[in-house]
Amino acid sequence: MSVRQIPLSEEQIDELVVAQADNDTAWEELVQVKRQGPTSMALPPDLAARAAFFARLHQETSVEGWLARIIQERIDLEEAIFSGLKRQLASESS
Repeated sequence: MSVRQIPLSEEQIDELVVAQADNDTAWEELVQVKRQGPTSMALPPDLAARAAFFARLHQETSVEGWLARIIQERIDLEEAIFSGLKRQLASESS
């Protein structure tokens, strides 16, 4: 005879995890997760040439490095703007 398990709610799972947090025997062995390799992206030739020009202008050793830095800066900016808008909407709705 099989035992049918009732799915736990998120709150029940949270309570279970908190209750077992200090009990090392309640946890499975660590799992190592490897990051996938870098993703490639095709750029139109004219955009790639412009990027190469600005990478050299900024004395970057590689176009890829310069593009990664520019993309990171832009994502950081977008996240900051998004967070600010969320806070503004939350304060206006309160």
